[in-house]
Amino acid sequence: MEESRKELEELKTLAEILKLLAHPVRLCIVKGLVGKQECNVSYMQECLGLPQSTISQHLAKLRAGGIVEGKRVGVQVYYSLANPLVEKVVRALGE
Repeated sequence: MEESRKELEELKTLAEILKLLAHPVRLCIVKGLVGKQECNVSYMQECLGLPQSTISQHLAKLRAGGIVEGKRVGVQVYYSLANPLVEKVVRALGE
């Protein structure tokens, strides 16, 4: 019975990750972080061709969900993946 509860909790965690990745912009951001390891909003804006405010809104959701984390270097914030499970999920989606 305990193993079933543990599996259910793992599936809930996975479902939450999938919900957060269910938007094309957020999925693109995370996919980019899987390949690049870390980058700032300016770089993401250049790659995605979207306004900085749009990218920042999606990053806020990803941060709140524990998907990404930011590290301030001067005036820039460099984002990276905060959860190793996310990289596995993104790689599985790409296969």
